[in-house]
This record gives sequence, structure tokens and C-alpha cells, in this order.
Amino acid sequence: MQHSKLTFPLASITIRPKKGRSEINAILSKQEIYQLLQQQPPLVEGCINLKEQVQSNGIDLTLREVALLQSSGKIAVSDDQRLVSDLAPLMFDGLGFIDLMPGAYIITYNEVVHLPKNIIALARPRSSLLRCGVTVDTAVWDAGYSGRSQSLMVVYNPQGFRLQRNARIVQLVFLRLTQETEGYRGAYQGENI
Repeated sequence: MQHSKLTFPLASITIRPKKGRSEINAILSKQEIYQLLQQQPPLVEGCINLKEQVQSNGIDLTLREVALLQSSGKIAVSDDQRLVSDLAPLMFDGLGFIDLMPGAYIITYNEVVHLPKNIIALARPRSSLLRCGVTVDTAVWDAGYSGRSQSLMVVYNPQGFRLQRNARIVQLVFLRLTQETEGYRGAYQGENI
């Protein structure tokens, strides 16, 4: 087994994996994603068009719903004092489009994600969204999480933005952990299913 050696001007550090731990933590490839889509539960379910959504380094998630924030929220030291903002879902027109003015929105995805206890996920907005002056901010999808997630969409474009239901808006990238964890047990486990 070969070990990595990092050299710094004042010190030398050798990194050795602990016994029972994998040496590699990596972003899952397209082939690994397809394998995990075959397990029960699948890594991701409810895709609109799996062939279009699976990318070389992740899966595109699609838009189910857009909502306006209707109240203030609160985050405190203790989770039992947490209060998330009330939402008012917006309506799509007859062609499935919605016109968004500049501002903040909460979006819900079509897909349900089921992460094993050794995989986390991060999402980034599609580049076409960014080129229109729109972004999506997300939290980390923790290992063991299962649910239909929500994220923050911000329209910065002063002209607004036109968006269609089921459009691909973010790419979810999966990272394998060096070892399995106990898994997510937070308030959002099983959300929106």
C-alpha cells in the first residue's frame, strides 16, 4: 500500500488511512450512479427523463413547485425553537410556465433522494440558470437522508425569469465518505414524500 506524503516548508506529514477505512473518497461516476439507481430504495426516484438527467458526474433535479415566502423564520440555539417561513405555492400557466420577478423563492424538486449511509450529495445550479441571473442555494444532503428536498432560488435578473415546470435546474453530485455514518436523523427526514 502506498501512502501520500505532503511536504510543507516547516513540517512533513504522512497520511495513512486508519484500519477499516477506505483510502478513497470520491465523486461518484455515471456508472456508479446507474448501479445505485438499481438498488432498493434507488439513489434517486421520480426522474422525469432519466437518460437526460443522469450526467457524467451527477443527476439533474427538476422543478416541481415554486413558492413565495409568507412569514419570517427563526433559527435558535435549540432546534425546538426553529420556525421555518410559511410558504404560498405559485401557479404555473396553461403551458406549465411561471414568470418570476426578482426576489427569493422556495423550490421543491420532483425527485426523491435516498442516500446510503456512506454517500452525501451537494447541488449546484445549472450554468444556463446562472447565465440568466438566477441561482439556487442548497444545504448538504447528509448521508442517510431520504426525501423530496426544497432549496432557495434567487432571481437577481432585474427583468425577471420565465421557468417551466419539470425543467432541470440543479445538478446533484454524490460523494462517497471514507466510512459509513449513523445517517441523517433530522427534522427533514422523509420530507415531502
